[in-house]
Amino acid sequence: MSAGVQPMDARVEPEGKVLTILEHLKELRYRVIVSALALIIGVGVSVWPLTAYAIDFLVQPGKDEVQDFKLHQFQLMDYWSTYFRVSLLLGIAIAMPVIMYQVLAFVAPGLTRAERRWLFPIVIGAAFMFVLGMAFAYYVELPPALRFLLNPNTDSVEPTIGVRTYIDTVTRLLLLTGLVFELPFVIMGLAKIGVVTSRKLVGWWRYAILAAVTAAAIVTPSIDPVTQTIVAVPILALYFLGALLARMVEGSSFIASRRA
Repeated sequence: MSAGVQPMDARVEPEGKVLTILEHLKELRYRVIVSALALIIGVGVSVWPLTAYAIDFLVQPGKDEVQDFKLHQFQLMDYWSTYFRVSLLLGIAIAMPVIMYQVLAFVAPGLTRAERRWLFPIVIGAAFMFVLGMAFAYYVELPPALRFLLNPNTDSVEPTIGVRTYIDTVTRLLLLTGLVFELPFVIMGLAKIGVVTSRKLVGWWRYAILAAVTAAAIVTPSIDPVTQTIVAVPILALYFLGALLARMVEGSSFIASRRA
């Protein structure tokens, strides 16, 4: 084999280091194990007393909308399945810094130095936007949604809400909204690899409006137009923020650099 040819199971890193596929798999296994251990520790830490506080925090918006609001347990395992679901979510939140570090440590050797400069600011920004999205869901989206769902416009129906249904609905809203707030960074990443451009994104504004309204209908638990509008407007704003970020990175995109 000539000196300029590498084995098929090897990859040359930007820094000149050659790693085989087996070595990559071993490193990936190590990163996954560390992340799993961090998740287990996070769940163990959150089981008591953080989960009980978190459930009270999630129930508070319902108490703000309905006098003497109380959740009910209809099945034997309703409360405990809900309790450990919230514990798992808290465990993920606690372990997220470790998980993100492991992802960065695995990906970073395959990036150029210029790309590594973008990596940590993007991760920090993405984490901030995820938390911001959940805060937006809790303080802005949830109150009008609960106001609509817990107060039916009839005297013939009195809501009796199960703890499992309520917590599942609230946590789903928080998580989905947090993920939606990652949209600018997803668009930025697509622009970085040359899939989209800022000009195309701006030109697709009609489709963006339709997609924002559709996403709002999926994310929100209620069907009232007020709540869906409250959700759709930020989604559209996030889309155009993504277009702005795309404009910032598209000149240094992966495809552009390859063509150069």
